[in-house]
Amino acid sequence: MRKIFTGVAAAAVFAFSANAQVLTFEGIAVGPAQTAIGNYYNGTGGAANNFGITFFGNALALNSTAFGCGGSGNFAQQPSGCGVLFFLTGGSTGMNRTAGFTTGFSLFYSAVNNAGSLQVWSGLNGTGSILASLALPVTPSAGGAACGGTAFCPFVAAGVGFAGMAQSIVFAGVADQIAFDNVTFGAVTPGGVIPEPSTYALMATGLVGLFGAARRRRSQN
Repeated sequence: MRKIFTGVAAAAVFAFSANAQVLTFEGIAVGPAQTAIGNYYNGTGGAANNFGITFFGNALALNSTAFGCGGSGNFAQQPSGCGVLFFLTGGSTGMNRTAGFTTGFSLFYSAVNNAGSLQVWSGLNGTGSILASLALPVTPSAGGAACGGTAFCPFVAAGVGFAGMAQSIVFAGVADQIAFDNVTFGAVTPGGVIPEPSTYALMATGLVGLFGAARRRRSQN
């Protein structure tokens, strides 16, 4: 079985908010070792900015083995830098943002063997009400030179919108079998990579279908 550590609901609107906040997991893992993310994004772990975000205890950052990243992770084509979020124990991990966030949540992920999911919660530590749920289906494994010989490649964009104020996200999946990058608060499209032309074509097809359905409903009424 392939492992990351060696050794949808699709959004219909592709607008990216200028106020969205993106976590790239760069500068956390030291060399090939996986490193707990913990309070890194809470102003005490070394991040350039204090985002007021803490991660559950089993949340780890890991660097890729491919393309000069010097890590030990079996992944490539992550949307930015070398690092990603993953977990080695349990069936889920997550993060808290005490100040809350609204509008949407999105990310890139790779899960070539087992599907995953995420939930947006109104309270801290995955408590309160579920504001949104998103299935994360199994992703393709491209392999080959473009992936530097790694299995978890490429990464796929996913996102979900919601109403209300959220304070935590829980990522579920099989330990060591799913990786996340460029998690984005406040937007249904993750920051870091401009969608491919095929993505815009898919969006246009979907919007045409919605427009046609709306016209049919008006005609029936």
